[in-house]
Amino acid sequence: MLADSHCHLTLLDLDAGASVTDVLHAAREHGVERLLCVSVDLDSYPAVLALARRHAEVSASVGVHPNTQTGEEPSCDTLAALARDPRVVAIGETGLDYYRSTGDMAWQQARFRRHIAAARAVGKPIIVHTRQAAPDVIRILGEEQARDVGGVMHCFVEDWDTARAAMDLGFYLSFSGIVTFRNAREVQEVARRVPLDRLLVETDAPYLAPVPHRGKENRPAYVRYVAEHIAALREVPAQVVFEATTANYRRLFAVD
Repeated sequence: MLADSHCHLTLLDLDAGASVTDVLHAAREHGVERLLCVSVDLDSYPAVLALARRHAEVSASVGVHPNTQTGEEPSCDTLAALARDPRVVAIGETGLDYYRSTGDMAWQQARFRRHIAAARAVGKPIIVHTRQAAPDVIRILGEEQARDVGGVMHCFVEDWDTARAAMDLGFYLSFSGIVTFRNAREVQEVARRVPLDRLLVETDAPYLAPVPHRGKENRPAYVRYVAEHIAALREVPAQVVFEATTANYRRLFAVD
């Protein structure tokens, strides 16, 4: 059994006649029986929640991606109210991205802090996106007492020092298809070293398809390739990574 700890089912470019049900069936055929469909803005959140209500294996999050600059700006109260739905298991994705957004990042940092406050208000973990902003992400997580709820550094691509700082704050590290790329040596080294009880796997579908599907639209079924590659890096049977990451998923997001 496997769990895809981060995917965007509502963003898949499905072929004519295909459906999310077909995608979930393909995932089950690859052993993927739990999925977290992650919100990127409040406008599309109802569709994310609807999928979680329709499919027992799918859970939802609520949040606004750090690069999103259209639609409703999330308040702490709004995020907390939406997150109280029992199908919502996390707040996010949130965080900081200094690659796609430039200039004064005070607005991004303020939004990040509101997400953390909402997570603490409802006692649910945080899904953190970071790109070229790791020092500020770690600092803000500490300042806002994110340790109280923990969470996951999704699509982890940072160095070991950042990994250790995140784990010291009670966070898990989730690896995407990037870890299968030949030139991703630093990420692979972190994947070798992270303790099994802090390890998660994800697709970030429809993005970042792993080898052997690199360059194609990603699907939750492909999380198996991520887990198998990490097992090979760690020189352990794939089942060890399958079982550990699934147990971690259940523990972090409080799902069966």
